[in-house]
Amino acid sequence: MAKRRKIILEDGRQFCGTAFGADSDRVCEIVFNTSMVGYQEILSDPSYTDQAVVMTYPLIGNYGMAGDDYESFQPGIAAMIVREYNDEPSNFRSAETLESVMRRFGIVGVSGVDTRMLTRSIRDHGSRKALITSSDMSAEEGMTLLRAAALPRDAVSRVSTREIRHAQSEQERFRVVLIDCGVKHNLIRELNRRGCSVTVVPWNTDADSIRALRPDGILVSNGPGDPTDAAELTETLRALIGKQPIFGVCLGHQLISLAYGASTYKLKFGHRGGNHPVRNLETGRIEITSQNHSYAVSMDSLKHTRLTPTHINLLDGTVEGVKCEADRVFSVQFHPESAPGPQDSIYLFEHFLALMEEAGQNA
Repeated sequence: MAKRRKIILEDGRQFCGTAFGADSDRVCEIVFNTSMVGYQEILSDPSYTDQAVVMTYPLIGNYGMAGDDYESFQPGIAAMIVREYNDEPSNFRSAETLESVMRRFGIVGVSGVDTRMLTRSIRDHGSRKALITSSDMSAEEGMTLLRAAALPRDAVSRVSTREIRHAQSEQERFRVVLIDCGVKHNLIRELNRRGCSVTVVPWNTDADSIRALRPDGILVSNGPGDPTDAAELTETLRALIGKQPIFGVCLGHQLISLAYGASTYKLKFGHRGGNHPVRNLETGRIEITSQNHSYAVSMDSLKHTRLTPTHINLLDGTVEGVKCEADRVFSVQFHPESAPGPQDSIYLFEHFLALMEEAGQNA
């Protein structure tokens, strides 16, 4: 008989379900994701480090896990909470089940949960601490554990590469240094497809070492946590601005904004999923985007910088993109590599290539 599990929120609410995945207790931040597909990419996205993700799509696990679809090979997600888990996938690409992967990486799972009610609770009251534990733990004991537990910080330093890595393009046009804050594999693949050979460096690589690699452009990747935890990288970016074209994605967008003097703040429940409408302020076009973040750049703070807003979220008006034309710097809060997600924003890679080509011509 399957083991029963309980989710206790720090406001005292409880949700019961059935265990799958790793058999352990976990205190983590609880969030939700509105994607209809892509649970493998979500599970392996480093931006979910230390978080329990509630999947709003009701059936998870039905197409298994494919070897080519991982976004990292060391998932840092704490837990996955689903309405219905399917352990008999039907997919010719499937190499193993979701549960077997979760057990291997110590990821806790809870199925049979009223994910609609749980998502509404997160939406109404915000992301917060949650304890995932056995069903026989009392509410009083669970609340004591929650109050005593502190959520981990400095996630970027834990997920970033420890050494320099290279991803060579077969037809090299440009050399890109990618600062790894928790990069997704598809970000590198999209650059390789466009003739960019990528050198992936640790998040705390100093500006002189990056310049010594003689890149045509620099990309600051996505990643988990509070951008102010990576203050060392913010200072590095200040030293790099104006030297080569710089492209920031998700956390990279926040870090670039901080480097220019803007500020960031934590959203009530964040943006997670492949269906967020964003207006491109330069074209007027509405783009459906894939997102995964808890923090946003303050619009008011941009008024005191050299950055110009380029994209706005139509759901809550938050900043989704900025640029500084003079420095050939731009960034977006969403994920143009879209794994999973819509392809509306793939053009941003071409814009990055155009900036590198322009910079090379003017060198």
